[in-house]
Amino acid sequence: MKKTPLNRIHRELGARMVDFGGWEMPVQYTGVIDEHLATRSAAGLFDVSHMGEIEVRGAGALDYIQQLTVNDASRLVDGQVQYSAICYPHGGVVDDVTLYRFAADRFLFCVNAANTDKDFAWMQQVLDEGDFADVELRNLSDDYAQLALQGPKAEAILSRLTRCELPSIKYYHFAEGQVAGVPAIISRTGYTGEDGFELYFASEAAESIWEALMAAGEADGMKPCGLGARDTLRLEMKYALYGHEISAEISPLEAGLGWITKLDKPSFIGREALLRQKGEGIPRRLVGLVMTDPGIPRQDYPVYDGDEQVGVVTSGTMSPSLKVGIALALVRPECSSVGKELQIGIRSRKVGCRVAKTPFIKNRRS
Repeated sequence: MKKTPLNRIHRELGARMVDFGGWEMPVQYTGVIDEHLATRSAAGLFDVSHMGEIEVRGAGALDYIQQLTVNDASRLVDGQVQYSAICYPHGGVVDDVTLYRFAADRFLFCVNAANTDKDFAWMQQVLDEGDFADVELRNLSDDYAQLALQGPKAEAILSRLTRCELPSIKYYHFAEGQVAGVPAIISRTGYTGEDGFELYFASEAAESIWEALMAAGEADGMKPCGLGARDTLRLEMKYALYGHEISAEISPLEAGLGWITKLDKPSFIGREALLRQKGEGIPRRLVGLVMTDPGIPRQDYPVYDGDEQVGVVTSGTMSPSLKVGIALALVRPECSSVGKELQIGIRSRKVGCRVAKTPFIKNRRS
């Protein structure tokens, strides 16, 4: 398995390590619920150095990205971040990504860890088969480490280690500065629904920055957090996870990502298939479910309307914030209205649930 630059520290902290997409990663330290609630109330520090970074440079960079992604990258200005997706011609998702604009001829994609090699190969294929002037792709994943500092006290903690004017960095914007004396990209983004930052910097600086952040956040109750809490936090916000809510078989329209899918763009890969899907009627929709009977929903559990199966759970957990079972599920459109009573098949029984308004909790980021 691949290891991040912080593997030694995770082991010294007693983290339980697991295989995640070919990476040895911490799933928890003190416990998923403890880490989840610390992030919601104070701050959590996550090692996300397994994520991939792919740079696009050249005069034709924007034209290339416009063809590659579903969102409209022409709306970006320098220092802005965009959530987007890359699709196959049939409308399924290659990956969901965040896109950073540094200049008109320089962009950086952050991609999902398990997809990095696949994404880079697809991006290179699109480049090779297209007519794009002076575009260069570089997989810089080995050069970067990445930490996510999330929670209502994240700004106060980070401010002790940087001279960067953090209040001036708006949501989904970034700045280049220093953290603990190390050059870094400081991005006001995250995967938790809380305010916070994602920090990119040279891999060899990972241990020193981790230790500086942990020391800076100790008095505020910040805790190291693993993949378990990262998953429950994103699920409470209805944030998609590749391989669950989106995949090569699930379109962005089915996954509720129509808001990033700009079908009015003249051309992008997958546009025709997505237009056709929208015109014919989206066959299934992603909804949030809250259990009305005791039970914890899990991925691949069937969803019923009476005796008929109408969908499947894509992600599920016991919500640490709400103390009730919650799930995301793909269901038939006629079963997607908020308040609709459904059932989830848990082992040999059908357990009651209800389509809920999402996100399950209020988004508390600034």
